[in-house]
Amino acid sequence: MVQGMTNQSPIIAITSGEPSGIGPDIILSALSEQTFNARLVVLGDLGLLQARANQLGLAPKFHMTPQIDIVPTHQAGHIYLLPVPLVAPAKAGELNVANAPYVLETLQQAGEGCLNQTFDAVVTPPVHKGILCETGVHFSGHTEFFQSLCQSPHVVMMLATEAMKVALVTTHLPLQQVSSAITKDSLSRVIHALHADLQRKFAINNPKILVCGLNPHAGEDGHLGMEEIDTIIPTLNTLRAQGLDLVGPLPADTLFTPKYLEHADCVLAMYHDQGLPVLKYSGFGNAVNITLGLPIIRTSVDHGTALDLAGTGKANNGSLKVAIQHAINMANNAKQFPNEQNTTP
Repeated sequence: MVQGMTNQSPIIAITSGEPSGIGPDIILSALSEQTFNARLVVLGDLGLLQARANQLGLAPKFHMTPQIDIVPTHQAGHIYLLPVPLVAPAKAGELNVANAPYVLETLQQAGEGCLNQTFDAVVTPPVHKGILCETGVHFSGHTEFFQSLCQSPHVVMMLATEAMKVALVTTHLPLQQVSSAITKDSLSRVIHALHADLQRKFAINNPKILVCGLNPHAGEDGHLGMEEIDTIIPTLNTLRAQGLDLVGPLPADTLFTPKYLEHADCVLAMYHDQGLPVLKYSGFGNAVNITLGLPIIRTSVDHGTALDLAGTGKANNGSLKVAIQHAINMANNAKQFPNEQNTTP
């Protein structure tokens, strides 16, 4: 057995994602290349990972993990596996709806393991939403899955790179529905959740958050929309009175400049395509998707299943490495606040 550096290092669960996609590829290559100061446990099928490793020309040493707490600190080339069997054989690049229950089972075990404190965090490679929905299970995404599992009333989606963090007030909504979805109550809940997790999971004592306006030029004093005057500004003023450090609403076309970003801890965008194109342009392939507002820590890659790259050795594992490292950092930070829960008003 590989000797761990410390038995106090966090235990991170890594689900294996869609078995016909690049999830197995990036797990195998990332854990073969890099050592992480944490105990990493992959939830998946041993035969799948062995076959994909052979296809990729990799030769990691697999270890079965009947007892999670004795897994040592990760060393490159070693993979500790909590076995979850496939339902049907999986071939790189070819979806098989029969394996949808396998994907859901890995998520279920990882999430429950975090809730019962077997794991300190979960990292999720990409899944294929369409295949999961074909089983009759409504699966809109990892975020919603873990929100339901944890029975969390409000969650916040955030993407992060080394250069910036961008959180969202609304996520996967048609643009015409965004304005009505932004209310004083919803905006307040999002900001409280964001502020609390920046403190607890990122160890930022008094986070400074830049808030985008919804309309061009942040509404131009009501000439380009009233959402800023009616909703956003009153909400920010109320929260500032509670001690939160909020700047805005600012025009999104000038907020994403060094003048503002170098003095801020996070940007809060009003909708998906307001904030994420900038972040992904600056760091796609090395960004991490983080779900805030949960009582557990969950990070994910910033890309999809890339079926055409599965088994080719061309998949970029950079985002998975960043997601693992963020999960480790967040787990270590959260240990400083063992009795706090991620709750919002």
